[in-house]
Amino acid sequence: MEAFHPTITFPFSNTFNTTSKGHGGIAENINTSSPSPWMNSRIWSKLPHRLLDRVIAFLPPPAFFRARCVCKRWYALLFSNAFLELYLQVSPRRHWFLFFKHKRLKSSYIYRNNNIGGSHGDNNRAGTDCEGYLFDPYELAWYRLSFALLPSGFSPASSSGGLICWVSDEAGPKTLILCNPIVGSLTQLPPTLRSRLFPSIGLSVSPSSIDVTVAGDDLISPYAVKNLTAESFHIDGGGFFSLWGTNSSLPKVCNFKSGQMVHVQGKFYCMNYSPFSVLAYDVAANNWWEIKAPMKRHLRSPTLVESRGKLLLVAAADKSKLKVPNSLRLWGLQACGTTWIEMERMPRQIYVQFAELENGNGFHCVVHGEFLTIMIPGSDKALLFDMCRKRWQWIPPCPYVHAGIVGDLHGLAYEPQLATPVTGLLDPFQPFTG
Repeated sequence: MEAFHPTITFPFSNTFNTTSKGHGGIAENINTSSPSPWMNSRIWSKLPHRLLDRVIAFLPPPAFFRARCVCKRWYALLFSNAFLELYLQVSPRRHWFLFFKHKRLKSSYIYRNNNIGGSHGDNNRAGTDCEGYLFDPYELAWYRLSFALLPSGFSPASSSGGLICWVSDEAGPKTLILCNPIVGSLTQLPPTLRSRLFPSIGLSVSPSSIDVTVAGDDLISPYAVKNLTAESFHIDGGGFFSLWGTNSSLPKVCNFKSGQMVHVQGKFYCMNYSPFSVLAYDVAANNWWEIKAPMKRHLRSPTLVESRGKLLLVAAADKSKLKVPNSLRLWGLQACGTTWIEMERMPRQIYVQFAELENGNGFHCVVHGEFLTIMIPGSDKALLFDMCRKRWQWIPPCPYVHAGIVGDLHGLAYEPQLATPVTGLLDPFQPFTG
């Protein structure tokens, strides 16, 4: 096999692995003086390429990109349609997370935006290339991802199907970019029809369709916004598309703050504040309705998340006036669509530690598959809950971020993919090329 050592684009840098394998991992235990006959190169060099490709397709992305340095053929696999088709068929799902440094843009944005020369700046990017922090909950490993090709003035809003949706910060019709950070691809959607400030964004990507819903923060004047409408984008492999042609009116009393929607079985859900409730949007029927939240008078920092096809609500429950111990709880929405059932509760010992760090200032959480992560603002501490094993644990801090200095970490559920062919449906609509 011919060696190949070109300069390649490697999206992952400075792997930080906190597992207990030791610095050298398994390699430390291998006796190189007497190689095992099972690793005889004369045997393995005859392995058919189709079997070798199948093995490589099971590698996690960081290992795959390292393997590309071995030879020309492995390097070219990323550009092989046959390998990518195999990868999409057999590669296991990885319930990872992607975190970004977060700074609030909403405060006084309209007034800054009307300054001379539009000198509101970009608080999220601070004049530098954006980067994200990929977290592997299976190995408790952190990776750094660069978004150098992304233009300034965009913020991460949602994720689905291996794609990150970035939305323009500038007030007005919103521009959205779908990005696959693993391969560095960017695809731009047509701008929304209505002018908005910081709307809530919902994204659902399947192998054959893309659905996006943008709701709220309608600009009714240069100095005021109001939650009035939602508009939706749809395109699928059957040839049907709707470029923001589906519009709907929001419920009369709605107050978005989180900026994110959760997609579960054809519906988008988002939190409604003051008082707490859940707003649901049926994409096919194009209608909104309200769902009562559990313990709505005692919730703090409620967050909606999706886990294995179910809608969950994660929140701190403060019921000290009722002489009930405070706790962090998870509720699941039942099939009827109106009833919530408590599914999990943080153990008391862990909650005491968590409450001392959180100190009533709120927290950020995100769920992917069986994993729940909780980030505490102003701290480098974070919790990971494995819902299958019923195990809570503190996870190592991200080594690339200093807590409280450059902004807290906000995360998205992210499944790394070497290929997202569904974005090819957007080619006729002037995809991003800059």
